[in-house]
Amino acid sequence: MVQTIQGSYHGKGLRFGIVLSRFNEFVAGRLLEGALDALRRHEVEDSDITVVRVPGSWEIPLAAKRLAESGNHDAVLCLGVLIRGQTPHFDYIAAEAAKGVAHASMETGVPLLFGIVTAENLEQAIDRAGAKSGNKGFDAALAGLEMANLLRQLPGAAG
Repeated sequence: MVQTIQGSYHGKGLRFGIVLSRFNEFVAGRLLEGALDALRRHEVEDSDITVVRVPGSWEIPLAAKRLAESGNHDAVLCLGVLIRGQTPHFDYIAAEAAKGVAHASMETGVPLLFGIVTAENLEQAIDRAGAKSGNKGFDAALAGLEMANLLRQLPGAAG
């Protein structure tokens, strides 16, 4: 018989960190609202959520890594908004933020969820923060719930 292991969206007793970029705050704030909505709907208490605000997406991986290393969080949601401009700056920041979040997650063993919207323009960013394309903050929170529960079931889990 095949054994299948998967996470759930049960949030009671789980602790979350959220690292939020202040850059493009109009849209990033909507991502935060979406993430908080998802966590609260799944029984995560406000007292089990820590929000850390950083200047921009470049700074997200370092702050997320520190939260993960603290041992106080079952998952960390990384939320921000990058909108392409007329220079290659967008490409560098997007690539390094993605690599940094992935590296920090692998290094700490804590799920760090990539909820950084990368969009060609403001309209696309707004669509991904609660308009036509759903809310990527909400989606990151669901993935965080699922991964936190999944890791508790895998060998080597600490409780």
